[in-house]
Amino acid sequence: MRILVLNGPNLNMLGIREPDIYGKSTYADLIKMIGDYCESKGIEVVCKQSNHEGTLVDYIQQAYFEKMDGIIINPGAYTHTSVALLDALKAVQIPTVEVHISDVDSREEFRQISYVSLYAYKTIKGMGFDGYIEAVDSISDIITRAEDK
Repeated sequence: MRILVLNGPNLNMLGIREPDIYGKSTYADLIKMIGDYCESKGIEVVCKQSNHEGTLVDYIQQAYFEKMDGIIINPGAYTHTSVALLDALKAVQIPTVEVHISDVDSREEFRQISYVSLYAYKTIKGMGFDGYIEAVDSISDIITRAEDK
């Protein structure tokens, strides 16, 4: 099983950016946690991050050609603005789970809109870094169910 974990703008600033919301752990800590967990489950994982919308679209399209089985995406601020990310996900038709470190539903009203959720099988919010672990388990289950059909 091969999974792409894609992180959007400002997630590279974890540990620095608003630690009262996102915690004090760094992006490197997050990537290590995801990698270690996936390794323990026998899942091949590729983690990428960009602050640029077009680059994120390119990564989604590359996932198709690299035959990724699933995508976990934290689109960051593009959650609320990017039809381009939604269209890219719809184009590649790879099972996707959306994840957010904070509980976006309890924050500003504009953060409660997610274009990505219109495609994603599931959205995980407000679990901190542990949300990524739940996302790995969720996408793994989705992929396994699809393979069993």
